[in-house]
Amino acid sequence: MEIHTKAYQTPSGLVEGVQAKWVGFNILLVAGSKGFLACPAIDVEACERYGVAAAIVESTPENPIGTLERFPNRKVTKANEKAQALGIKEDMQVKDAFALIT
Repeated sequence: MEIHTKAYQTPSGLVEGVQAKWVGFNILLVAGSKGFLACPAIDVEACERYGVAAAIVESTPENPIGTLERFPNRKVTKANEKAQALGIKEDMQVKDAFALIT
């Protein structure tokens, strides 16, 4: 397994990305102080029960996020209530959602 990290600058401050990479599978997540955006491997409803704002970023087996470099170029496909309260919405550009989780 490999672990990669990447910082993204937003108008509101920095958010941090983490990628756990195995052969044939990745888990990607970008977090700020108010919540996080993640690949579909994460259960955002479970995060809601813990009081955490979380949203899912578009990714499919045919078109995976793949890398932290590609992460900001995707769209949000789902946001729990906590994330929606921050202003994160379905179809929002991920790079715009980054500023809402700082």
